[in-house]
Amino acid sequence: MPQLLHHKLDPNSRIIRLMLAEYGIEVELVDTAPWRRDPDFLDINPAATVPVMLDEPFAPVVGVLAAISHVEANFGPENHIEPLLPEHPGQRAETWRLLEWVLLKLNAEVTTYLLEEKLIKRDLRSGAPDPAVLRIAKANLNEHLAYFSWLLATRRWLAGEVMTVADFALAAHFSVLDYMGDIDWARAGDAKDWYARIKSRPAFRPLLADRVVGMPAAPAYADLDF
Repeated sequence: MPQLLHHKLDPNSRIIRLMLAEYGIEVELVDTAPWRRDPDFLDINPAATVPVMLDEPFAPVVGVLAAISHVEANFGPENHIEPLLPEHPGQRAETWRLLEWVLLKLNAEVTTYLLEEKLIKRDLRSGAPDPAVLRIAKANLNEHLAYFSWLLATRRWLAGEVMTVADFALAAHFSVLDYMGDIDWARAGDAKDWYARIKSRPAFRPLLADRVVGMPAAPAYADLDF
Protein backbone atom coordinates (compact mmCIF):
# COMPACT_ATOMS: atom_id res chain seq x y z
CA MET A 1 0.00 0.00 0.00
CA PRO A 2 1.42 3.44 -0.90
CA GLN A 3 2.02 6.02 1.80
CA LEU A 4 1.12 9.69 1.52
CA LEU A 5 3.02 12.18 3.66
CA HIS A 6 0.46 14.95 4.09
CA HIS A 7 -1.12 17.50 6.37
CA LYS A 8 -4.88 17.36 6.91
CA LEU A 9 -5.34 20.99 5.88
CA ASP A 10 -2.86 21.03 3.03
CA PRO A 11 -4.93 21.47 -0.15
CA ASN A 12 -2.33 19.87 -2.42
CA SER A 13 -2.38 16.74 -0.28
CA ARG A 14 -6.16 16.74 -0.44
CA ILE A 15 -6.07 16.73 -4.24
CA ILE A 16 -4.10 13.49 -4.20
CA ARG A 17 -6.32 11.97 -1.53
CA LEU A 18 -9.39 12.76 -3.64
CA MET A 19 -7.85 11.24 -6.77
CA LEU A 20 -6.84 8.06 -4.97
CA ALA A 21 -10.26 7.73 -3.34
CA GLU A 22 -12.04 8.32 -6.66
CA TYR A 23 -9.95 5.55 -8.23
CA GLY A 24 -10.59 3.24 -5.27
CA ILE A 25 -6.95 3.08 -4.15
CA GLU A 26 -6.18 2.64 -0.45
CA VAL A 27 -3.35 4.73 0.93
CA GLU A 28 -1.66 4.99 4.32
CA LEU A 29 -1.78 8.60 5.49
CA VAL A 30 1.21 9.87 7.47
CA ASP A 31 0.59 13.23 9.16
CA THR A 32 3.39 15.72 8.57
CA ALA A 33 3.78 19.40 9.45
CA PRO A 34 6.34 20.43 6.81
CA TRP A 35 6.85 23.93 8.26
CA ARG A 36 8.49 22.31 11.31
CA ARG A 37 11.30 21.22 8.97
CA ASP A 38 11.88 17.82 10.53
CA PRO A 39 15.33 16.55 9.39
CA ASP A 40 13.98 13.13 8.38
CA PHE A 41 11.35 14.79 6.20
CA LEU A 42 13.90 17.19 4.70
CA ASP A 43 16.01 14.19 3.68
CA ILE A 44 13.10 13.17 1.44
CA ASN A 45 12.04 16.62 0.30
CA PRO A 46 14.46 19.50 0.97
CA ALA A 47 11.75 21.92 -0.23
CA ALA A 48 9.75 21.07 2.92
CA THR A 49 6.42 20.74 1.13
CA VAL A 50 3.72 18.11 0.93
CA PRO A 51 2.40 15.90 -0.57
CA VAL A 52 5.04 13.23 -0.88
CA MET A 53 4.08 9.74 -2.04
CA LEU A 54 6.13 6.72 -1.01
CA ASP A 55 5.20 3.94 -3.40
CA GLU A 56 7.75 1.18 -3.82
CA PRO A 57 9.49 0.32 -6.08
CA PHE A 58 9.32 3.94 -7.25
CA ALA A 59 11.50 6.69 -5.84
CA PRO A 60 9.65 9.19 -3.58
CA VAL A 61 7.11 11.14 -5.61
CA VAL A 62 7.57 14.73 -4.43
CA GLY A 63 5.10 17.53 -5.01
CA VAL A 64 1.53 17.83 -6.18
CA LEU A 65 2.21 17.83 -9.95
CA ALA A 66 4.45 14.76 -9.74
CA ALA A 67 1.87 13.04 -7.55
CA ILE A 68 -1.00 13.85 -9.94
CA SER A 69 1.03 12.37 -12.79
CA HIS A 70 1.97 9.31 -10.74
CA VAL A 71 -1.60 8.59 -9.66
CA GLU A 72 -3.02 9.05 -13.14
CA ALA A 73 -0.34 6.85 -14.73
CA ASN A 74 -0.33 4.03 -12.18
CA PHE A 75 -3.75 3.88 -10.51
CA GLY A 76 -6.37 5.12 -12.92
CA PRO A 77 -8.67 5.08 -14.68
CA GLU A 78 -9.35 1.33 -15.23
CA ASN A 79 -12.58 1.34 -13.19
CA HIS A 80 -13.48 4.96 -13.87
CA ILE A 81 -15.81 6.07 -16.63
CA GLU A 82 -13.76 9.18 -17.44
CA PRO A 83 -10.09 9.85 -16.69
CA LEU A 84 -9.44 12.79 -14.40
CA LEU A 85 -7.06 14.12 -17.08
CA PRO A 86 -9.19 14.14 -20.26
CA GLU A 87 -7.85 12.60 -23.44
CA HIS A 88 -9.39 15.24 -25.77
CA PRO A 89 -6.71 17.93 -26.37
CA GLY A 90 -9.06 20.88 -25.86
CA GLN A 91 -10.55 19.48 -22.67
CA ARG A 92 -7.10 18.58 -21.37
CA ALA A 93 -5.82 22.10 -22.07
CA GLU A 94 -8.76 23.64 -20.21
CA THR A 95 -8.19 21.24 -17.31
CA TRP A 96 -4.53 22.28 -17.07
CA ARG A 97 -5.46 25.97 -17.38
CA LEU A 98 -7.79 25.79 -14.40
CA LEU A 99 -5.50 23.49 -12.46
CA GLU A 100 -2.76 26.09 -12.85
CA TRP A 101 -5.19 28.82 -11.77
CA VAL A 102 -5.94 26.96 -8.54
CA LEU A 103 -2.42 25.75 -7.76
CA LEU A 104 -0.69 29.06 -8.49
CA LYS A 105 -3.17 31.95 -8.43
CA LEU A 106 -5.80 30.92 -5.85
CA ASN A 107 -3.18 29.34 -3.63
CA ALA A 108 -0.83 32.34 -3.75
CA GLU A 109 -3.53 34.99 -3.32
CA VAL A 110 -5.76 33.28 -0.76
CA THR A 111 -5.08 29.84 0.71
CA THR A 112 -1.40 30.28 1.59
CA TYR A 113 -2.07 33.50 3.50
CA LEU A 114 -5.00 32.11 5.49
CA LEU A 115 -3.18 28.90 6.39
CA GLU A 116 -0.09 30.86 7.44
CA GLU A 117 -2.08 33.22 9.64
CA LYS A 118 -4.57 30.77 11.14
CA LEU A 119 -2.74 27.44 11.28
CA ILE A 120 1.02 27.74 10.95
CA LYS A 121 1.43 30.74 13.26
CA ARG A 122 -0.61 28.93 15.91
CA ASP A 123 1.36 25.71 15.52
CA LEU A 124 4.72 27.51 15.70
CA ARG A 125 3.51 29.93 18.40
CA SER A 126 4.79 32.79 16.32
CA GLY A 127 2.06 35.33 16.98
CA ALA A 128 -1.57 36.10 16.36
CA PRO A 129 -3.13 36.34 12.89
CA ASP A 130 -2.57 39.68 11.19
CA PRO A 131 -6.01 41.26 10.55
CA ALA A 132 -4.71 43.19 7.53
CA VAL A 133 -3.48 40.00 5.85
CA LEU A 134 -6.79 38.25 6.59
CA ARG A 135 -8.75 41.13 5.04
CA ILE A 136 -6.69 41.09 1.85
CA ALA A 137 -6.91 37.30 1.50
CA LYS A 138 -10.68 37.34 1.98
CA ALA A 139 -11.09 40.16 -0.55
CA ASN A 140 -9.06 38.11 -3.01
CA LEU A 141 -11.20 35.08 -2.24
CA ASN A 142 -14.36 36.98 -3.15
CA GLU A 143 -12.85 37.76 -6.57
CA HIS A 144 -12.03 34.10 -7.15
CA LEU A 145 -15.51 33.02 -6.04
CA ALA A 146 -17.04 35.46 -8.51
CA TYR A 147 -14.93 34.08 -11.36
CA PHE A 148 -15.64 30.43 -10.61
CA SER A 149 -19.34 31.15 -10.11
CA TRP A 150 -19.41 32.85 -13.53
CA LEU A 151 -17.60 29.92 -15.10
CA LEU A 152 -19.84 27.29 -13.51
CA ALA A 153 -22.98 29.07 -14.65
CA THR A 154 -22.28 27.79 -18.18
CA ARG A 155 -20.85 24.30 -17.58
CA ARG A 156 -21.56 21.30 -15.37
CA TRP A 157 -18.00 20.83 -14.11
CA LEU A 158 -15.11 23.23 -13.85
CA ALA A 159 -13.40 22.38 -17.16
CA GLY A 160 -16.52 21.31 -19.07
CA GLU A 161 -19.11 18.56 -19.02
CA VAL A 162 -17.00 15.92 -17.25
CA MET A 163 -15.34 16.02 -13.85
CA THR A 164 -11.55 16.40 -13.94
CA VAL A 165 -8.64 16.85 -11.60
CA ALA A 166 -9.28 20.61 -11.86
CA ASP A 167 -12.53 20.03 -9.94
CA PHE A 168 -10.68 18.14 -7.24
CA ALA A 169 -8.06 20.89 -7.04
CA LEU A 170 -10.63 23.64 -6.52
CA ALA A 171 -12.66 21.47 -4.15
CA ALA A 172 -9.55 20.72 -2.10
CA HIS A 173 -8.90 24.45 -1.64
CA PHE A 174 -12.55 25.23 -0.96
CA SER A 175 -12.68 22.45 1.64
CA VAL A 176 -9.68 23.89 3.51
CA LEU A 177 -11.12 27.41 3.38
CA ASP A 178 -14.51 26.06 4.44
CA TYR A 179 -12.92 24.22 7.39
CA MET A 180 -11.54 27.56 8.59
CA GLY A 181 -14.89 29.30 8.05
CA ASP A 182 -13.62 31.67 5.39
CA ILE A 183 -16.18 31.13 2.61
CA ASP A 184 -19.44 33.07 2.62
CA TRP A 185 -21.56 30.52 0.77
CA ALA A 186 -24.47 32.96 0.52
CA ARG A 187 -22.33 34.98 -1.92
CA ALA A 188 -20.84 32.03 -3.81
CA GLY A 189 -23.53 31.69 -6.48
CA ASP A 190 -23.16 28.71 -8.82
CA ALA A 191 -19.90 27.75 -7.10
CA LYS A 192 -21.95 26.68 -4.07
CA ASP A 193 -24.12 24.31 -6.12
CA TRP A 194 -21.00 22.83 -7.74
CA TYR A 195 -19.29 22.38 -4.38
CA ALA A 196 -22.40 20.71 -2.93
CA ARG A 197 -22.31 18.16 -5.76
CA ILE A 198 -18.64 17.33 -5.45
CA LYS A 199 -18.81 17.38 -1.63
CA SER A 200 -21.43 14.61 -1.75
CA ARG A 201 -19.17 12.20 -3.66
CA PRO A 202 -17.94 9.15 -1.69
CA ALA A 203 -14.34 10.21 -2.35
CA PHE A 204 -14.96 13.34 -0.28
CA ARG A 205 -16.11 11.63 2.93
CA PRO A 206 -12.66 11.08 4.48
CA LEU A 207 -11.87 14.78 4.09
CA LEU A 208 -15.08 15.76 5.86
CA ALA A 209 -14.03 13.61 8.82
CA ASP A 210 -10.67 15.41 9.19
CA ARG A 211 -10.11 17.43 12.34
CA VAL A 212 -7.05 19.38 13.50
CA VAL A 213 -6.34 19.34 17.23
CA GLY A 214 -6.99 22.74 18.75
CA MET A 215 -8.56 24.06 15.58
CA PRO A 216 -12.20 22.96 15.25
CA ALA A 217 -13.95 22.93 11.91
CA ALA A 218 -16.56 25.50 10.99
CA PRO A 219 -20.05 24.34 12.05
CA ALA A 220 -21.30 23.36 8.57
CA TYR A 221 -18.00 21.94 7.32
CA ALA A 222 -19.18 18.31 7.17
CA ASP A 223 -22.81 19.08 6.27
CA LEU A 224 -23.91 18.09 2.78
CA ASP A 225 -26.85 20.50 3.05
CA PHE A 226 -25.14 23.77 3.93
